[in-house]
Amino acid sequence: MTSRSQRQRFECAVVSVVEKRLGALPVAAEFLRRLDVPGIVDEICPGGASAHLTHGQVIEALVANRLTSPALLVRVGDWARTWAVEEVFGIEAGLLNDDRLARALDAIAPHLEKLAGTVGARAIAEFGIDTARLHWDMTSMSVHGAYPEPYPLVGYGHPKDRRVDLKQVQAGLAVSADGGIPVHARVFGGGAAEVSQVVGAMRDLSRLAGEQKFLMVADSKLVSYRNVAALLEAGVEFIAPVPAAQVKDEVYAALDLAQAQVVDWVPDRDAGKPADQREVYRVLEDVHTLAGPRKRDRC
Repeated sequence: MTSRSQRQRFECAVVSVVEKRLGALPVAAEFLRRLDVPGIVDEICPGGASAHLTHGQVIEALVANRLTSPALLVRVGDWARTWAVEEVFGIEAGLLNDDRLARALDAIAPHLEKLAGTVGARAIAEFGIDTARLHWDMTSMSVHGAYPEPYPLVGYGHPKDRRVDLKQVQAGLAVSADGGIPVHARVFGGGAAEVSQVVGAMRDLSRLAGEQKFLMVADSKLVSYRNVAALLEAGVEFIAPVPAAQVKDEVYAALDLAQAQVVDWVPDRDAGKPADQREVYRVLEDVHTLAGPRKRDRC
């Protein structure tokens, strides 16, 4: 027996506890899984057999980063270390270095339209999105700095922010009226005319909608002879405002307001107001003639 005065030795195990942020990662992971983003990317852009991560896994991590705590490419690895990326996605933070991220982005760059369309179609099928009405619009993003020839998308155009001294890139986005969910996106060069992209967008949306007829809602850039003719030929219904320059002020002044039909619709901003304080919208049917660029074109 040992005496009470004898010093007893104890082995102590030191446990290191590392706290990581969870945040919305599980939500992002669930949506990415249901949309099959990694699988779609790997099918269209297969990575090397010896790669530790597939391109699909890298893009999945990048999407999760943008949805939770956007970081520069060189900081994504740090984000993964402080967030529970390995626990949720099974991806080691050390593998998300900027070189690996850049290789994945280079791999998907030539296939962006196909990837976006495939993911959009998957979202429509998986979540039952109603594509009976699709809204299409384009916007521009001005850029600073020198962009040489290898960057053909960056160029001068007609920017929305009126900074004609800067080059720009443009993006087109289509969302469903059912929840405003993006279902299609495309990138355009800075010099691309917005009015010239409507037919391509209509064809893309027709492929997404499949056999279902849909209503295309757009701004006044939709209204041109070529666009309207193509939409009518494809059997796609549309709504768009006539460009102000095509209708003279005296045409509006001559309209008979008493003959207009009141629309049973209240905008959200007026929903809580008394009836006499709400905006009132009226509709009049009229005929607007679009002349084609050639004499033989039908009006």
